[in-house]
Amino acid sequence: MANLTAILTSAAINLLTAFGFLVAFALLRLQPFNDRVYFPKWYLKGIRGSPTSSGTVVQKFVNLDIMTYVKFLNWMPAALRMPEPELIEHAGLDSAAYIRIYLLGLKIFFPITIVSLAVLVPVNYTNDELERSKEVYFSDIDKLSISNVPNASLKFIAHLILSYLFTFWTCFVLYFEYKRMATKRLQFLASQSRRADQFSVLVRNVPPDPDESVSEHVEHFFCVNHPDHYLTHQVVYNANKLARLVAKKKSLKNRLVYYQNKYERHPKRLTPTTKTGLLGLLGDKVDAINYYKTEIEKLNEEEKKERERVASDPAAIMPAAFVSFKSRWGAAVCAQTQQSSNATIWLTEWAPEPRDVYWRNLAIPYVELNVRKLFMAVAFFLLIFFFMIPIAFVQSLANIEKIEKALPFLKPIIEMDKVKSVIEGFLPGIALKIFLVLLPMILMFMSKIEGYTSLSSLERRSAAKYHLFILLNVFLGSILAGTALEQLDKFTHQASSEYLETIGRAMPMKGTFFITYIMVDGWSGIALEIIRLPALVLYHLKNTFLVKTEQDREEAMDPGSLNFATNEPRIQLYLLLGLVYSVVTPILLPFILIFFAFAYVVFRHQIINVYNQKYESGAAFWPYVHMRVIIGLIISQLLVIGLFRTLEVRHSTYILIAQPVLTFWFHRVCKGRFEPAFVTFPLQDAMVKDTVEKATEPNLNLMAYLKDAYVHPDFKGGELNKPEAIDEEESSPLVPTKRTSQMGSKHESENSEGPFLRS
Repeated sequence: MANLTAILTSAAINLLTAFGFLVAFALLRLQPFNDRVYFPKWYLKGIRGSPTSSGTVVQKFVNLDIMTYVKFLNWMPAALRMPEPELIEHAGLDSAAYIRIYLLGLKIFFPITIVSLAVLVPVNYTNDELERSKEVYFSDIDKLSISNVPNASLKFIAHLILSYLFTFWTCFVLYFEYKRMATKRLQFLASQSRRADQFSVLVRNVPPDPDESVSEHVEHFFCVNHPDHYLTHQVVYNANKLARLVAKKKSLKNRLVYYQNKYERHPKRLTPTTKTGLLGLLGDKVDAINYYKTEIEKLNEEEKKERERVASDPAAIMPAAFVSFKSRWGAAVCAQTQQSSNATIWLTEWAPEPRDVYWRNLAIPYVELNVRKLFMAVAFFLLIFFFMIPIAFVQSLANIEKIEKALPFLKPIIEMDKVKSVIEGFLPGIALKIFLVLLPMILMFMSKIEGYTSLSSLERRSAAKYHLFILLNVFLGSILAGTALEQLDKFTHQASSEYLETIGRAMPMKGTFFITYIMVDGWSGIALEIIRLPALVLYHLKNTFLVKTEQDREEAMDPGSLNFATNEPRIQLYLLLGLVYSVVTPILLPFILIFFAFAYVVFRHQIINVYNQKYESGAAFWPYVHMRVIIGLIISQLLVIGLFRTLEVRHSTYILIAQPVLTFWFHRVCKGRFEPAFVTFPLQDAMVKDTVEKATEPNLNLMAYLKDAYVHPDFKGGELNKPEAIDEEESSPLVPTKRTSQMGSKHESENSEGPFLRS
């Protein structure tokens, strides 16, 4: 259990580490040859030129301006200078909304921290309950927690009052942030320039028809049911094999370029060679350039055959399509209504923007999705269960006595003050951070198996899993496992009726473990984020071995993105810790406040200069952010109720039980008031945009704009049958169909598609 010395040691280590990372970042970002690593967003926008294109040889690699080194921290005020409207225009609403999550944390915890430190810390410290208690191990810093207040003390009145006060303040901030984001989203959608997804819907589970292909069936259905608004469609192909061939060819081209560059630098040497086996390490040795040229030619032939197969094989056409309409209003009506009396077919939803589509999952049959989700739910449960083992191991590192019993030969070293402070104050936090490194990738893989069809939905689903995992394993698991390990000796000598009180006394003291984790992950981790070490190394490797042209150099840049699936649940953990320990162990709050302030500056800088979002959802994730804060608030309230019961505070349950009830009611009010703005597009707004567009661009050729928007990326430029648009001036009242009969068809009666004549 970390004491004050251990906490101070950990703080010193993490502050020095963070400062070292910031100094390294300041020096690296000033060097001309790193400019594309630390300012890629401006290069992608085409408004920044490379400093290596002019000056002396030395100036192309090293910044010789001394004044820039003196002002090495000027990036911080620069990151705060851009106003929010300009930030939205520059980076999109998703990025601006993500930044506001950190601002939300600052708004909630800044006044709470001041009040807690001013009121609760003196109340807790001016007691000696822990010193008189023989049931609980504690450290000097634990005297600042609620555990140091005697049972049934009247001093708990302060904790009860502030518990309500903090709840009301949190809800107040949440309400106005939700209102602000809903308004921002509607304004953003109203001012947004024309995009393909505004006119398109994704149709899933198209029913089979014996007389028509999927493409013909889709065209026929929408001509009948949306005769005045349907424009065109693009069926979905199972092109996963083709995508693998294209990716493999790209990899081989990179290797070919590497060997060509290598040979051109030293033409007098022998031509480079490679081995034909695994990773170029096994097999026969051959001429590398000729070998990769031959392999690429073979792949070209395979790719051509696969394109032809996909385009002609009915089995390669999935029962899904992207359908585009002549107006936003028509698309909104289709996306937000049920298309058939059978609610399991002709399922429509807003199409993601083309760059947001996860094409691989569109090839999954719709009937498989529920089965996949069931299997992944079971796998996720097992992951949570088995991950408790490393969580318990991490908690054992925080207990010096357990380490000494397990490794008695290390006792003389562990008992040294400096070593003991490092183990208790730094090691548990860094160990937990290491165990969590691979988890986001595992959860994203599970979300992909579940079949979500857009990158944004994959990230939101993965974030939901990560949040639940952090809630159960990192938070509750750490508290339960840590308390059990620290108080194990007491449990073995106590009556079972006393277990609850021992846990109640010990739980607030786990705040010291979370303090160490916050410093490792929230201070040093955020500082490491800005230095972009993996991107820096990869860029220079690519620049050295693969880059031949300016276009190659631009492709070598890896601007990255917000990584919402990982970062948002991490923010929610800090929000949860702050809400839980605001009344219980208020000394934790300043550490959380530093995290939110530091992260706000760092990520604002990254969004302005580095990150290039893969998609733009218009802050569609905000309802999930709000809901998870509410979950954290309710959990904190329930834990406080349970804690007060163990502390024998009279009538505390009756006093506090209204908190979770009122909080849930508040959530329902916000959900009904603001969530529709994030899941539907108002028909009134759609009509306004359509009317303005027709008035300002009367000759707009919408068909030309939309016809290739949702063609699979690996098909663009290739031969693929495109559906023809229906002529608006077509005089025939009949919808073209290849059906042999309009009556008595089994599919007709089952699917109830309606009459074939236009109404």
